[in-house]
Amino acid sequence: MRVTSSLRWKIALTTTAVCCAVAAALGILVHNVVARQIVGEVRKDVDRDLDHALGHYQYGTAHGDVNVAMDSPELPGPLRDLVSRGLTGSMVGTHAGKPVMWAAGPADHRSLAVWLPYENTRARLRDMDTAILASSVLAAGVVALAGLFLANRISRRLRTAAAVARRISAGDLDARVGFPADEDDRRPARSRDEVRDVAQALDSMAASLQGRLEAEKRFTADVAHELRTPLTGSLAAAALLPEGRPKEMINDRLKALHLLTEDLLEISRLDSGVEQADVSRVELGRAVERAVAGTRLAATVRVVRDAVVLTDRRRLDRILANLLVNAHKHGQPPIEVSVAGPVVTVRDHGPGYPPELIEQGPRRFRTGDPGRGRGHGLGLTIAVGQAAVLEISIGFSNAPDGGAVTTLRLPVGRLPEGS
Repeated sequence: MRVTSSLRWKIALTTTAVCCAVAAALGILVHNVVARQIVGEVRKDVDRDLDHALGHYQYGTAHGDVNVAMDSPELPGPLRDLVSRGLTGSMVGTHAGKPVMWAAGPADHRSLAVWLPYENTRARLRDMDTAILASSVLAAGVVALAGLFLANRISRRLRTAAAVARRISAGDLDARVGFPADEDDRRPARSRDEVRDVAQALDSMAASLQGRLEAEKRFTADVAHELRTPLTGSLAAAALLPEGRPKEMINDRLKALHLLTEDLLEISRLDSGVEQADVSRVELGRAVERAVAGTRLAATVRVVRDAVVLTDRRRLDRILANLLVNAHKHGQPPIEVSVAGPVVTVRDHGPGYPPELIEQGPRRFRTGDPGRGRGHGLGLTIAVGQAAVLEISIGFSNAPDGGAVTTLRLPVGRLPEGS
């Protein structure tokens, strides 16, 4: 949410900034052009009056209605210097405390100057600048609103696509963005809607992923079911073999294959989402002690603080058994199980979990780092699946001084009505 909001405002602010820059550039250009024109008109009038006054001065006649002054002390210094060099010119100055446009020229080694009122011209320039500024602010506001509207549409659609992507990552493969397709998909690429293209690519990826996972689930379930019957018969037939080392080896391999088949069947049930937990209130410390004792594996149980949690004890036993078997198979002793309120921690002192498992979680048929030993990698996968059924948060990490750490956070609260 914060990212998309930031994107929305960045687009709006960028659009507004560009509009303000363009408005400022155009305003300066318009100001210069119009000001040059207005001032040029006044300068033209005062130059005409100066020519008129100089003509009357040469003929010794009256200057008429022209404002004339000889060697006026209010004449601006730069203009006085220009006249002393025998040149004529004009510039803005003051006369009797009011702004005027001066024009002066040489007359018998003296300076003859005329002036016109400049207050109205300055007022016109101020009115023009006010109009330009108001127009720029109005244009910037309109563009900002339009940019915010368009950016909001884009960010809303991106937010929808991001939400669907998160749902897919969480395992909801039925989630789709569902943006309608273009009526004319044959339009040139430069006129296509990129957001819609991203959404359609995401939907296509989700559909493809869902199809592959469904095929994998069906294959796993079919293989497990097909193997179960001949394995049961093989175990029965092996029991009839005469006692000896060959029988022990055959039974050992058949039992391992039978356990693998049962694990595959359990994973297929978890994948199908048909598993339902029989939740009840359980004293966690006592339940963990019984579960660890039932595995007959060497582990130390320490109850720091007991708690009553809502869980399915049979499934909790399955999770803890798989974690302990994984710790014994891939870690090193001592193996410690601690209970601190609704949190259960299982730790070994082996090489620890590989970084890929910590970041991505366990993956079936993959044990990760070779230092974790060999195996089919289904134990942790089943533990994660059963934890999801029980709404248990499960995390994998490594202790600072070495060893794999698995943390279970069990739910507490009231039982649903009718339980």
